[in-house]
Amino acid sequence: MATLNAHGLAVTPPAGWDAEIFTRDRDPRILTPQGIEEVVPPIAHIANFGLPPVRGDFGGGAVELMESGAVFIALLEHDASEAGTALFQGKGIPWPLSPDDFDPNNLQRGIGGQAGCQRFFLAQGRPFCLYVVIGSYRLRTTLVRQVNAVLAGITIA
Repeated sequence: MATLNAHGLAVTPPAGWDAEIFTRDRDPRILTPQGIEEVVPPIAHIANFGLPPVRGDFGGGAVELMESGAVFIALLEHDASEAGTALFQGKGIPWPLSPDDFDPNNLQRGIGGQAGCQRFFLAQGRPFCLYVVIGSYRLRTTLVRQVNAVLAGITIA
């Protein structure tokens, strides 16, 4: 797959992987009731299986389709106003990840056999959440290598 580049994010998924960078609204700029223009933060989804067209920010609708060798990565930007909060402060890009970072209890919704990892961080002054689900806790060493290969190819402008 070619490099995807949108909203200041770029990713080059490996051959056979599916990926999308998008915002929840068609127009990434919205007007508040006070007439202030706000930017809708982008989301990147990357998976080694076909992403369903309808899915939640953290992969709801996709993670239920995962088999044991599957990987789902979500990179969600938060509102810029959150960059100064304790959740993000002092936390740089969190990859590469370790197999020990993954645990079945780290999932938004527990699905048998799966494991997850969630990290909050700042990159280029932008606040992000990285959420990764692997299809098998038992195969985490192998699957995390795949995750890290994809993460190494992500660029944040």
